[in-house]
Amino acid sequence: AEEDFNGNLADPLGATGLIERRYSRSDSVPKALVRWMQRLLGSEGEEDFESVSLISSPVRASSAAQNRRFLNFGMERRRRNNVYDDSDDESRPNVHNTNDEVVFADPASGSRSRLGVNERGGGGEDEEMQNDPLPPMFSKYGDFHTIDWQRDLARDRLRHKSIEGRSKDFPFGLLKAAWDAGAGWICVLLVGLAAGATAGVIDVAARWMSDLKDGVCADRFWLDREHCCWSSNDTIYKDSDCSAWTTWPEMFNYYSHSPFYYLVELFFFVAWAVGMSTLAVLLVKVFAPYACGSGIPEIKCILSGFIIRGYLGKWTFLIKSVGLILASASGLSLGKEGPMVHLACCIGNIISYLFPKYGQNEAKKREILSASAAAGVSVAFGAPIGGVMFSLEEASYYFPQKTMWRSFFCALVAGIVLRFLNPFGSDQTSLFHVDYMVKWTFIELIPFGLLGVFGGLVGALFTVLNLRWCRVRKENKLVGGNPIYEVVIITLFTAAISYFNPYLHKSGTAVIKQLFDRCGPEDYMVELCEYRNADGNVYFGAAFMSVFWQLLIALIMKFVFTVFTFGIKIPCGLFVPSLVMGSLAGRLLAMLIEGFLRSVQDDSTTGVFSCQIGKDCMMPGLYAMVGAAAVLGGMTRMTVSLVVIMFELTGSLEFIVPTMVAVMFAKWVGDATHKQGMYEAHIELNGYPFLDNKGEYPYSTTAYQVMRPSADRSEGSKELAVIVQDAMTLGEIEQLMRDTQYNGFPVVVSRESMYLVGYVTRRELQLALHAARQNQAYVVTASMVYFTAPGQSSVIQPSHGDEGPSSSAPAPLRLRRIIDLAPMTVTDQMPMETIIDMFRKLGLRQLLVTRSGKVLGIITKKDILHFMRNASDLESITNPNFK
Repeated sequence: AEEDFNGNLADPLGATGLIERRYSRSDSVPKALVRWMQRLLGSEGEEDFESVSLISSPVRASSAAQNRRFLNFGMERRRRNNVYDDSDDESRPNVHNTNDEVVFADPASGSRSRLGVNERGGGGEDEEMQNDPLPPMFSKYGDFHTIDWQRDLARDRLRHKSIEGRSKDFPFGLLKAAWDAGAGWICVLLVGLAAGATAGVIDVAARWMSDLKDGVCADRFWLDREHCCWSSNDTIYKDSDCSAWTTWPEMFNYYSHSPFYYLVELFFFVAWAVGMSTLAVLLVKVFAPYACGSGIPEIKCILSGFIIRGYLGKWTFLIKSVGLILASASGLSLGKEGPMVHLACCIGNIISYLFPKYGQNEAKKREILSASAAAGVSVAFGAPIGGVMFSLEEASYYFPQKTMWRSFFCALVAGIVLRFLNPFGSDQTSLFHVDYMVKWTFIELIPFGLLGVFGGLVGALFTVLNLRWCRVRKENKLVGGNPIYEVVIITLFTAAISYFNPYLHKSGTAVIKQLFDRCGPEDYMVELCEYRNADGNVYFGAAFMSVFWQLLIALIMKFVFTVFTFGIKIPCGLFVPSLVMGSLAGRLLAMLIEGFLRSVQDDSTTGVFSCQIGKDCMMPGLYAMVGAAAVLGGMTRMTVSLVVIMFELTGSLEFIVPTMVAVMFAKWVGDATHKQGMYEAHIELNGYPFLDNKGEYPYSTTAYQVMRPSADRSEGSKELAVIVQDAMTLGEIEQLMRDTQYNGFPVVVSRESMYLVGYVTRRELQLALHAARQNQAYVVTASMVYFTAPGQSSVIQPSHGDEGPSSSAPAPLRLRRIIDLAPMTVTDQMPMETIIDMFRKLGLRQLLVTRSGKVLGIITKKDILHFMRNASDLESITNPNFK
């Protein structure tokens, strides 16, 4: 993905990326926005959108038709058959017309400016308007662009100031101010309620459909296997079948456990799995291509200010909810916890449009999305505090204190709703509740640290292998061009192999719960505890070796399945597979330590090791819990939030220290072997403009070496595209916009001096010129465009010939109010370390590079990322100030 030096971002996904691009209107005025303007100005229906676009069509000259349109602009014309695009379904801009001028709402100042002309062609007085009683124009960005945090927050401050100024008007002003103050809390309340309800439905449906692969409850088909056996009340021991549960061979009256019985059972197991996954990928491919994958890498980019139109839309939410149920029930090596964060953010985005304060301001909307991400983790794991910590540590880019409070409230509401629905049927908020009676000892910190090392190595190896397969998927048309066949083949192999292993046959959450559990007298005849007798002593024989090899094979196959599954075109998360792999590894290590202690105990004559293994010495379930945290930490490089999530998952405060030890070792080893976590690696793979606030910039370079156009003209870089403040015609500006795709232009005094006056964005310039074309008959292609106040002197005056301006010269157009007179600028010798901190902490969209007041170039977030990724070639480049 490339970004030009004026801030435009090209398609970051590529033709065969993980996510298919659905919209390509980022270079022109959105249709719905133009139709809102036409409706306000009374010209709707006169001309098709493509013909009035300033970029996609030639410049229109003045004509009799334009004059007739100008004279009749007060007549409102509507077409009932207009088709509005969903992605541009937002409020109309504040564009008002008067007799001889266009009043354009300045998005930066919140005031309205008159683009005035008189009949003789002279510039009208650019009057200072008083405080506008209307809120400033909302911010609108193109697809795959980044937002301007500072301008959006300034717009919100002006809107808030306007509401506060009218709060003394009783009762409506006071009520509006009160509503505005509580809108954020009401919004996150609705998000929490919806997220909790959605998670409850998904959990119940996924458990029911997952058990369909093995059979059905004969009397009450709507019950899953566990609840069906609870209702029959004839279960002898854990995980055993009951009379109420009917397997598929038994549905055909075949009860003999012969090879044919297991063949029929295998057939239905694989058929249900393939059918569910195929339906999921078809729904995603046909209705919502953005519903695939985990969603957390894209959520991190969106929260950092990146725009992906439709990624948080209603269709994505609906299809991903249904697809997540089908995918998790199919038995593929994936989880539903990561996609739940995406679904919660979809809910936050949809509900935010009920509150214009958030729906019409992209920066403020991200406060709601941060709270939504916290609610997603809260309902996925039953961990409200862990959700807030996850949003703070991993997801959010801008996280003020009020956002933390609202995130906490949103996660709390979502957790209460989930507890009320009780989808797990355990009447507990912790998903994997444990009640270990054995205390851990300091000597056990050594195996806990070894589990952390294992988690870091597994996370790094998994990231490398999965990225290689994803690149093959992107570059190979046979694989990337047939996502349905890929899903079917992976599901077929996964289901066929998983059927024969009890730790792959079950769902991920069921396996984790079993591995976390302790082996006691109540676990008699449970496979994982068969090598133990009732009093907890260990038998090392055929049963022990059988369980050991089953766990080892399950660990290897789970790793292989997850490498190929993560990234396919269905909803798939990484949390549960990582927890399963870590639990299997922890349980294997616990069994080896048990064997070692038993051998030492048998050979010892001192009585030092005279303890009952499994009761006084160690607890295998604890090792599984610590291993699960270690592998998940190695995958994602999470630390604080992961420890809190594991504490809330298990409800065990006593074992926080072992978990912290394993997580820290996993992060150290993972960072040493592979710098990036799984989500950051996929962000880089897709080319998203994400500037990680946890990264470092170790090179001493300056802005002059990074800016674009490059200071080295031998590289063939283009010249910086600028607008002269009072020496360009309307046609020249429109031609400049057609020839370039930049998001904005520096305004300079003259091309010779290049003294900086300000900065104008492409979108605001489009709206202003379009409004002038539609409503001012005397503004034509040859009209001069002034970005200065009337009578203001400049270095170069506009030339109208040797004899001076003619009385028949076209009327000028004044656009001083749409430019930003205080853009963010740095000198050319500013260290890049400082500039990167400015981009991270201020959320800048671009930064102008100047020298003695003259603009030299521009730096965007994409320029910094490109420069950092190619930093290996820059060892010889140093800051001249530190030579």
